[in-house]
Amino acid sequence: MSTTTMLVPDAGFQDRKIRLSTLWVFATLNYLYCDVLTLMDPAKLRQFLAGRVGGMDFTQGVLLASGVLMEIPIAMILLSRLLKYRTNRVANLGAGVIMTAVQIATLFMGSATAYYWFFSIVEIGCTSMIVWYAWNWVCPTSQSPTASDQGESAPHPDQAGERVS
Repeated sequence: MSTTTMLVPDAGFQDRKIRLSTLWVFATLNYLYCDVLTLMDPAKLRQFLAGRVGGMDFTQGVLLASGVLMEIPIAMILLSRLLKYRTNRVANLGAGVIMTAVQIATLFMGSATAYYWFFSIVEIGCTSMIVWYAWNWVCPTSQSPTASDQGESAPHPDQAGERVS
């Protein structure tokens, strides 16, 4: 049994958009709850209050960069539903790769706690699935990607489409 048959069958273009958006919601909630738990950790909380966590000063620039980074998955919740096929696919690939790479990199900065490892594994799995879904997303019509970008309906799920790179 292949991975795709274990999941709910893909009903077409709109369904793929909804699935990607839902995966971004799941990833975002995991990012946020991990941050909430970190603030409940007395050792980490003391570091935050001192303005220095894991040897890194939390300057206004670091906080701005963190905000920009978190805006990626938040924006992808909406963009996954609104963008047309080609742009949507590229945006999900790019955002998924960035968030996966950043999360992997954070595991090697400072000392990660058990709960941080747990959430990181879930987040990396989710963003990797987003990348996989976007990479394997076939053009919703068998004609051309430009036809789908103009709002034509998607073919029946049993019809083969071409992946447009």
